[in-house]
Amino acid sequence: MASLTLRNVRKRYEAAEVIHGVDLDIEDGEFVVFVGPSGCGKSTLLRMIAGLEEISDGSISIGETEVNEVAASKRGVAMVFQTYALYPHMTVYKNMAFGLKQAKTPADEIDRRVRAAADILQITDYLDRSPRHLSGGQRQRVAIGRAIVRDPKVFLFDEPLSNLDAALRVQTRLEIARLHERLKTTMIYVTHDQVEAMTLADKIVVLRDGVIEQVGSPIALYEKPQNAFVAQFIGSPKMNFFAASDLSKKASKILKTDLTDDMQIGLRPEHMQVCKAADAVVTGTLELVENLGEVALVHLITDTGASFIAKTEKPPKEAKGEAISFTILPELAHYFDKTSGHRIES
Repeated sequence: MASLTLRNVRKRYEAAEVIHGVDLDIEDGEFVVFVGPSGCGKSTLLRMIAGLEEISDGSISIGETEVNEVAASKRGVAMVFQTYALYPHMTVYKNMAFGLKQAKTPADEIDRRVRAAADILQITDYLDRSPRHLSGGQRQRVAIGRAIVRDPKVFLFDEPLSNLDAALRVQTRLEIARLHERLKTTMIYVTHDQVEAMTLADKIVVLRDGVIEQVGSPIALYEKPQNAFVAQFIGSPKMNFFAASDLSKKASKILKTDLTDDMQIGLRPEHMQVCKAADAVVTGTLELVENLGEVALVHLITDTGASFIAKTEKPPKEAKGEAISFTILPELAHYFDKTSGHRIES
């Protein structure tokens, strides 16, 4: 196991800089998730850590060793890709053993490591099968097992679940969480899925356009996003944003905050509570209800044209086109500068 340190890491392709001076500290044994929209630089950053991309400036250290000039195969990292990249003509056993054989590891040590990894991932019964006889989830476990047998200092996962269906994604996500709990190895995981980030991470790194927007625990990012981008990226459904003019005349009093035209007011759908019109922070006309069984997502629009979503335990009794009012506890509201997007402390 090892810690990881990035200092002023930059990546340029000719004149275009895509990673802009990233500084990051990852502790030994942490599970860190890089999250952000497509094109934000998260996979590029992961590939630089792996040694698959050269860095243009700055330094990357694994443990106490700077690895800028160290080959990928010598860095002590193992990477699991979005595609399984298994050899179709080899059995599961041979796929997992291949890297160790190339490194001239003794046969008895190879066997011990492969069988130990197979036991951890519950794929012992598949060791003699070829990849074409496995499901997508089983193939991904083989790819993870191939990484485990290398006994790396750091595991790197590049959107490993994106090729799986919804049920398999949940199952494999749990297996990865259990794997980290068992191995206690430093893991860095790239995803655009904030649900994966929230459920797996000890620490989340939110990226946008090659810049780190915020680093923190899942609950810290959820409860205290430092800017409007993080606020809307973390949470599902995403946070509703309102101008002061979208809210009721009593909103400032109810929220115990002076609402001004130069701020955005953020209200999470799950924190909004149905109330009487006289007690409303915001009122909207019902447009659509998504009934998910355990909850309902209620889509509304204010008189000023602002769309928002409320998450309720039951579908509303109101019909489409009727008004519904909502309030919220003052401590659950968020405020951001309309121009810079930075958080305003209430």
